[in-house]
Amino acid sequence: MMPTPTLPPPATRLDSFLSQKLKFWSLMAMVLLIYVHAFNLHPRYLNPWTQVQEPLTAGSWLQYFLANGLLRFRIPILFAISGYLFARREGQEPHGQRVKRRLRTLGLPYLLWSGLWLGALWLLEQYPVTKQAVIDAEISPFWPRQLLAQYTSNELWLRWLLIPAPFQLWFLRSLLVYNLAYPWLRQAIARWAPLYFSVAGVLWFFMVPLPIGEGEGLLFFGLGVWLALNAQNVQTPPGWLRLSLCAGLWLGTATLKTWLAFHGEAQAPQAIAMLVLHKLGEVSGMLTAWFGLDGLVRWCMARGWFRWLTGFSFMIYVLHVPLVNYATELVLRYGKAIPHIHLLTYLVLPLLIVGVAVSFGALLRWLLPDVYGVLTGGRGLATS
Repeated sequence: MMPTPTLPPPATRLDSFLSQKLKFWSLMAMVLLIYVHAFNLHPRYLNPWTQVQEPLTAGSWLQYFLANGLLRFRIPILFAISGYLFARREGQEPHGQRVKRRLRTLGLPYLLWSGLWLGALWLLEQYPVTKQAVIDAEISPFWPRQLLAQYTSNELWLRWLLIPAPFQLWFLRSLLVYNLAYPWLRQAIARWAPLYFSVAGVLWFFMVPLPIGEGEGLLFFGLGVWLALNAQNVQTPPGWLRLSLCAGLWLGTATLKTWLAFHGEAQAPQAIAMLVLHKLGEVSGMLTAWFGLDGLVRWCMARGWFRWLTGFSFMIYVLHVPLVNYATELVLRYGKAIPHIHLLTYLVLPLLIVGVAVSFGALLRWLLPDVYGVLTGGRGLATS
């Protein structure tokens, strides 16, 4: 068995640039998340092997290239950041205290936003225009296509507690599970790292569903934990990494996968090829973004307005779905006469959603800081 690694002393502070880098990517991952969920071609819900059922144009190519190719590293990098920070803060307080804290900062916001969006969904169903948008919106297979009035009470409880209508909340739910199970995950990673990552890697690659969790979270949250436990230097590229080749792989896999989405056939060999390209793109994208874009991080974090924006990452996360999806339905329905409306909607609407989320968050933080703190789990208060 491998010896259990030791952690840096609890008082060790994050390097100032590393702290900025974590905040930068926490915000950017949320913005990129909107661009993934704002995909407005058919079918709307993107699996790694999804083929586009619309004509190939420059706009449709760009949408798929970004939403189902280049930007797919955003969830792995969020899980890795979360695992790294949680493991690095080990020893600052007993695990029981950390659990109580996470129930407040993850569990309570999860339940509140899941319930608030159910209430918003019910309200939208009361008006003909928005009611039809609710029915027509192709958000995901898990989204309620029927009206809430058609649900049983048990189905509504399930929607609130386990399968939230705003499906992006699955990340909070899974992260809470990993935090609660941290002592066991830490033991597995510290003692049997090769076995842990082999199993988690298989679950991630083949997208094996788990009751409350997924291979993606186990793999990349575990990676963050491993990096912290072994006091790895996460700011300098490892010796084996060639950034130019990694960036080429990232761009190349997204390009080839996009070509297959428009020119291939919906058969098993192609689906497997697209899955392989998808997974290679996730890993190469995360490595390229983390180690290759430090100049962009420094430029952005040197601006006060950008540092201020990082305080609203959580608000962007909880508000963007289904807001972007309903807004997309309405824009496409009433803007049919506008040239290139699909591409314009895809490029512009996510930025408007960011503006709405940040504005709402800033106003709420200013008027009702205690309410804002509860809804965000205390996130973003320090940047006010």
